[in-house]
Amino acid sequence: EVQLVESGGGSVQLGGSLRLACTASGFAFETYGMSWHRQAPGKEREFVATIRADGTTPDYSDSVQGRFTISRDNAKNTLYLQMNNVQLEDTAVYYCYRPYHPAWGQGTQVTVSP
Repeated sequence: EVQLVESGGGSVQLGGSLRLACTASGFAFETYGMSWHRQAPGKEREFVATIRADGTTPDYSDSVQGRFTISRDNAKNTLYLQMNNVQLEDTAVYYCYRPYHPAWGQGTQVTVSP
C-alpha cells in the first residue's frame, strides 16, 4: 500500500523557519519525482515545489521561490520542504504528492502568526 505521511507542521512566527518531512512507503520512492502542494482556508490547492527522482532540478512557485527549498533523501524514503522567512500567506495545509500514479499524503498544518 502506498503511503505518504507528512510531519513537521505547526505554528511559526512571521519570518521564522520550519522544515516539513514526508515519509514514503509502499513503492520505490527513489524512482518517482515528488512535489509539495498547499491549501489555504477558502482557497484551492496549489503547487509549491517539485523535485526529480534523483534530487535534481527543483522548481518552485513564484510565491515561495527564494524562501523554500525542496530536497529528498532517497536512502530514507523522505521528501523535505525547508521553509524560511515564512509569511502570513504561507498558512495552509501542506501536502506531499506523487504526480505519476497520483498519490497524496494526509497533509500537515502550518500556521504563521504575526
